[in-house]
Amino acid sequence: MIRTIIMLLFWALAMPIAALIGFPWTFITGDIRLLYRMFNWGAYAGVWLTGVRVDKIGLDSFEHSRSYIFMTNHVSNLDPPIQIPLIPRRTSVMVKKELFRTPILGPAMKLASLVPVDRGNRDAGIEAVNAAKAVVEKGINMTIYVEGKRSFDGKLLPFKKGPFYLAMECGVPIIPMTIVGTHHAMPKGRFAIKAHRVKVIFHSPIEPQDFGSRDQLMERVRSVIEGALPEEYRQELLTTEDTEGHRGNTQSKAL
Repeated sequence: MIRTIIMLLFWALAMPIAALIGFPWTFITGDIRLLYRMFNWGAYAGVWLTGVRVDKIGLDSFEHSRSYIFMTNHVSNLDPPIQIPLIPRRTSVMVKKELFRTPILGPAMKLASLVPVDRGNRDAGIEAVNAAKAVVEKGINMTIYVEGKRSFDGKLLPFKKGPFYLAMECGVPIIPMTIVGTHHAMPKGRFAIKAHRVKVIFHSPIEPQDFGSRDQLMERVRSVIEGALPEEYRQELLTTEDTEGHRGNTQSKAL
């Protein structure tokens, strides 16, 4: 509990400083980069103060100058402040539509090209995908928690199909990401944070055009993300020839 309070207190103290410096600069210049760096630093530092330590794996497995769609599993509220600062170059994420109505923050999120999502409206998914497509076409990365919500037990939930439609429409490579350890540090439903070592694994790029259908692409991405989870969190036995390099179809058998 104390670790969580320390993190939240740090963020509460750092936010006004970021607001006093970053927001005026952003609105005067129209350049979001300073504010983006400040918020990323604050997010990562806040988690570090809780005793959570992060091992970064695979950052050299892809070219940082290109744009990608990063797709990752999701088990904890700690995932975004750990993962987003690690992604090379600026990335957009999907945010609850209601937050865009917030004074100052809402306009800043628009400048940052974040994508609004109406979670209470199923039909709004198409609108969100189209908005994300416009962001990707600007050359900005897109980071998507592809299950759509956090997992209670650390195992993968069913994937949303929209992100794969987005990838095939844009023709932008996917970087699967696997985060391991935040389920122990702060699982869904728990407020307290435990000091723990976390791994963030960046896998090799997957090209959407190498797959004949959206379902085949989704199966491939799922197999890569799941293959890096500890064995107790895997739901399937993967039998790919080469998880990192093989572009062909993935076969799996139920345990």
